[in-house]
Amino acid sequence: MKSFWYICVGIVFILLVQAGVLAWFLQPVFCTCGEIKFWEGIVVSAGNSQQFTDWYTFSHIVHGFLFYGLLTLLFPKISRGKRLLMALCIEAGWEILENTPWIIGEYRKQTLASLYMGDSIINSVSDSVSMIVGFGLAARLPVWVSVFLVAVAEVFVGYTIHDNLTLNIMNFVYPLDFVREWQSR
Repeated sequence: MKSFWYICVGIVFILLVQAGVLAWFLQPVFCTCGEIKFWEGIVVSAGNSQQFTDWYTFSHIVHGFLFYGLLTLLFPKISRGKRLLMALCIEAGWEILENTPWIIGEYRKQTLASLYMGDSIINSVSDSVSMIVGFGLAARLPVWVSVFLVAVAEVFVGYTIHDNLTLNIMNFVYPLDFVREWQSR
């Protein structure tokens, strides 16, 4: 029981550091559009990556599944709680890196992210919480169900908004013209 509380304190600490660094980067706490919403369903909008959740929340849940699998393979003897903290450090690190001028500029080169200004603090912290949800699901579900859910999430979001984690990484690493054309439709 004692380790449970240490893990909870660790989670809160990491999320507070993440929020603090983003505040230091001068990212807004909430959407500067004047609205606070739980869900922003319009990808190319002032509220995307600014509200609590959006279409990219699915990608962060997928992060949780992937981090659980990878960290379990790499560190099978480390407790699940410690692996969760490791995953959260990776996720928070990405969320901080994602909000640097260089990464924001790289995202703006992508078709669907041309208006991207970085995440609001609440969106970024919600993204990390979404990763925790994915990690928790992966810890409790059979592997085949986890793989199925990741595939469904990627296909569903890809079909719906012409973007997902796979396409996002691909566009960031090696953009392809035919993908950009498809995303602009």
